[in-house]
Amino acid sequence: MSTTAAHAAVLPIGNRFRRSPGWWAMVWIIATEAALFAYLLFSYYYLASQFRGPWPPDGFESFTLSAPMTAILFASSGVMWWAERGIKKGNQMQLRIGLLITFLMGLAFAILEGIEWSQKSFTPASHAYGALFFTVTGFHLTHVTVGLTMNLVVQIWAWMGTFTEERHLAVTNAALYWHFVDTVWAFVFFSFYIAPRIG
Repeated sequence: MSTTAAHAAVLPIGNRFRRSPGWWAMVWIIATEAALFAYLLFSYYYLASQFRGPWPPDGFESFTLSAPMTAILFASSGVMWWAERGIKKGNQMQLRIGLLITFLMGLAFAILEGIEWSQKSFTPASHAYGALFFTVTGFHLTHVTVGLTMNLVVQIWAWMGTFTEERHLAVTNAALYWHFVDTVWAFVFFSFYIAPRIG
C-alpha cells in the first residue's frame, strides 16, 4: 500500500475547521446545560426568598474545603487553555502534559467535593436547602465527571499522536466543555457559599 493510500485509509478525528458541526453541537449542549443550571439556581433563590427562618438552616457553608477546591478548579481552566494553545502551535507534549494536569486537578476537586459532602450535618431529606444543595452540587459534580471522561479520551488520542496543528477539534470541544463546567461552579459557589453571607 502506498503512503497516499495509507493516509487515505485513516480517517482523522474531527476536521480542521473550528466552526464545524461538532463545535456547534458542543455549543448547543452547553447552552442546554446552562439553562438547566439556571433553572436550578432560580429554584434556590426562589425558595430562599420564601423560607421562614435562617437560610441556610444549619448555618453558613464553610470555606475550609470549598475555597481550595474552587481555586483548583478555576486554575485547571488556565491549564486546559495552555494545553489547547500547545496543540494549536503543533506542540504535542504541551497538549499531553496540560491535559494530564487538568485531569488531576479536576479529580482533586471531585475528591474534595465528596469529602465535603461526607461532613455535612444535613441530607437531601433534611429540608429544602439540603435538597437543593445536594441536587445542584451533585448535578455539577456529574458534569465534572463527564468533563474528566472527555479529558481521558482526548488524552488517549493525544498520546497516540492523533492531533495536529490543523486538526484538533476534539481538544477544542473538551476545553470548551471544561471551561463551561468551571464557569458554572462560579455561580454555584457564589449562590451557596457567598450570597447567604451578604443577603
